[in-house]
Amino acid sequence: MTFLRRLSTSAIILTTLFAGPAFAQAFSVTDIAGREVKFDKPVERIVLGEGRMIYAIASVTKGDPFAKIVGWRNDLWTTDVTSFDQYAAKFTEVKALPFVGNIEDGTLQTEAVVALHPDLLLLPIGAREAVDETKLQSVLDGVGVKIVFVDFREHILSNTEPSLEILGKIFGTQDRAEAVIKFRREQLARVTDVIAAHNPPRPEVFMYRAAGLVECCGTFGADNFGKMVDMAGGNNLGSQFLPGYTGSINPEQVIASNPDVVVVTGSDWTHIANGKSFVSVGPGTEGVADASRAALKALVEAPAFTGSTALKTNNVHAIWHQFYNSPYHFVAVQQLAKWFHPEPFGDLDPEATFKEFSEKFLPIDFKPGYWLSLDDGA
Repeated sequence: MTFLRRLSTSAIILTTLFAGPAFAQAFSVTDIAGREVKFDKPVERIVLGEGRMIYAIASVTKGDPFAKIVGWRNDLWTTDVTSFDQYAAKFTEVKALPFVGNIEDGTLQTEAVVALHPDLLLLPIGAREAVDETKLQSVLDGVGVKIVFVDFREHILSNTEPSLEILGKIFGTQDRAEAVIKFRREQLARVTDVIAAHNPPRPEVFMYRAAGLVECCGTFGADNFGKMVDMAGGNNLGSQFLPGYTGSINPEQVIASNPDVVVVTGSDWTHIANGKSFVSVGPGTEGVADASRAALKALVEAPAFTGSTALKTNNVHAIWHQFYNSPYHFVAVQQLAKWFHPEPFGDLDPEATFKEFSEKFLPIDFKPGYWLSLDDGA
């Protein structure tokens, strides 16, 4: 071998040794906004533009889901304090994480994000318009901070799986993300396959969104909980009147529609200003079930529901609001199906489904209490 050939071979080996690992660690994602975002190294420091993203992050990561989180919005604390407390009890850094504002209401300060020295600002797709209007991306580009959009709320069927895949790439846990996706598909099929096979009559369903926090009658359009109602074999009333996934319709329209089933969404909204008449459902709320049921009864005594078939038949329920902003909506679909069609789904156990998912994919213990019925024997 000539000297030049040996030198060339050595150069190739050295290039491979030094450039190979760095090249292997580079990756890209195509986010929910359709943007290709390239990273030249693994992501180590992340700011969450929505705290409830931890529902998904906790499922696709292993160990401490906060290990790479350096700041987050405080919406988990304000809208689901029971989950916040559960995570904070296990992961001591949670209470010390700095809060950042919400770009959608103008409270996010760019300086506060930059001061945390993140590699990535993770945002919900609903923030895309605000990002464009404020030119936030161009500002963050100047300091090397990427933005990635995910979505577990606006289009739950088309965006949940891609969002989980994106998180799997960001956290380096693609296999785990694929396992979550597989579990989700299997559990949704336990409902949708039965509905397709039996094609039962569909009850008219009114989803009362954030009951007790917003004026009657907040509800959901054809996506989000509206889509869950559809998958569970119901007709979602809001789908007929709302162009988006959420909004309000007037009480007179609810009266005219005469729903067969009313389902309100609730959570532990103790930290929400003026939040006092909500139905507290969610992890570990079984101990307050009597008070929650009383709150539910009071809410559906509103004129919009007087004389409705739902009240006459006691077909009134409450379900955890946060199913609307998490990858866990397959659990809600199962429970809605049991309420809408008790006979074909008599053996389906949504609580067991969620417990199994928690044991397989979540770092905190499962605690029941995610739904209740006005008739406590329902």
